[in-house]
Amino acid sequence: MALNSEGRRPATLQEMRALASPIRLRILRLTLDVSLTNKEIAGLLRLSPATTLHHVRTLADTGFLAAEPVRRGTRGSRERPYRATKLSWRIDTSDVDPAGLVKRASLQAMLAEVGELPDDTPPMTTRLGLRLSPGRREELMDRLDAIFDEFEKLPVEMDGEAFAVFVAVYPRGPAS
Repeated sequence: MALNSEGRRPATLQEMRALASPIRLRILRLTLDVSLTNKEIAGLLRLSPATTLHHVRTLADTGFLAAEPVRRGTRGSRERPYRATKLSWRIDTSDVDPAGLVKRASLQAMLAEVGELPDDTPPMTTRLGLRLSPGRREELMDRLDAIFDEFEKLPVEMDGEAFAVFVAVYPRGPAS
């Protein structure tokens, strides 16, 4: 989900609800560069196919996943692969999600993905505390958003390594 809403259309309530699930956000990440069937998604997430089917249908119904033509699977079975449409990057959920459910789901999805990394592959992290005027904070957000937009528009390098980037900007509490 983009940091700033500029240039993005407002999300519908149905779209916000679809994105307010860490499992559905992980499905979108898995299908970003490759088409996967419900069974393949279930295996990667270590969930039952019935559970993932509910999430896949929700994402497809809201336009976040696109169903691709049916293909023949092993033993001649019919399989329908799905692929992420990248719609989630082009919408703004803030008006229909004042409680930040989508942002919290995004954090939970990231933590689950990082939790599955091998012990010898820690994530690259950094942390920085700042004290900024409203104008400087807006500048920071605009610059981060511009970088993400720039990289999101690059052509997919299928031989490249897949990465996920998570940025959180939040007010520090008194104990932080």
